[in-house]
Amino acid sequence: MPSLPRMSWTRRHLLGLEELSQDEIVTILELAEHFRRDTEPNRKKRGNLAGKVVVNLFFEPSTRTRMSFSLAARRFGADVMDFSPSGSSTSKGESFIDTAKNIEAMGIDLVVVRHSATGAPHLLAQHLQAGVINAGDGAHEHPTQGLLDIFTIRQKKGKLDGLTVGLVGDIAHSRVARSNIHGLTKLGAKVLVCGPPTLVPSTIGELGVEVSHSLDAILERCDVINMLRIQFERQRSGLFPSIAEYARLFGMDSARLKRAKPDLLLLAPGPINRGVEITPEVADGPHSAILTQVTNGLAVRMAVLYLLCGQPDG
Repeated sequence: MPSLPRMSWTRRHLLGLEELSQDEIVTILELAEHFRRDTEPNRKKRGNLAGKVVVNLFFEPSTRTRMSFSLAARRFGADVMDFSPSGSSTSKGESFIDTAKNIEAMGIDLVVVRHSATGAPHLLAQHLQAGVINAGDGAHEHPTQGLLDIFTIRQKKGKLDGLTVGLVGDIAHSRVARSNIHGLTKLGAKVLVCGPPTLVPSTIGELGVEVSHSLDAILERCDVINMLRIQFERQRSGLFPSIAEYARLFGMDSARLKRAKPDLLLLAPGPINRGVEITPEVADGPHSAILTQVTNGLAVRMAVLYLLCGQPDG
């Protein structure tokens, strides 16, 4: 197993890609490349986080993010605590901050937090000595998802600079979209955002992206398309006529795939609504890197954990 040095890193928290420099993003991507082999089954554990305690503080449901952070921490030899709000003192009225501070008093090193409120990880970082990782805050950011998407594009395409990446779907409610935009634009990609006018904020162009309300209009220009999930749980009704109408206008199916570039790369941050954003044969087809994203998520989260509190081998 190759020995890893402590790379240059000064941040205690990872709260979003908006605040990271291009060099900091590249540092995470390059370190994640080192950890890709550690995503294979039966790999020997590293000891870079031995004696550290990582807490998953999730106030919203999660499968991929929560499990991959847990597995990433355990691959480094850390102890992992999983928090569930339904069985905690928050159900008795204890505040978010008080809950986190009481957990910190048990002697922890990192908190991975997901919360429905925008800015919750930033607030937590102001009150804790432990490092804080944003695992999704409202519709604001989801930095490790953005990083794993970018890592997958670089892995499959060999570069980011000069590529055209389409983000299609529910832009208004997508924290993934914002993290992708911040990261991709800093690394030289052109970003197109596309969706119904009701699901694309009028101010999104201020982030340096091009806006379209027609997938067919941008389809042939894209090297990569990231199909964002319709977040029914965050929406009010009436934002589009029907699911069938949305799928007809903005869904990726075999007919659209034939009109796209032959080497189009398709991404989708799960979970996906099959038959809505993307049809099953496309989701499972050769252009899709959906499961590769999940694998790469483990490598990216290992890189983040290592940078925030890991120790060099030996």
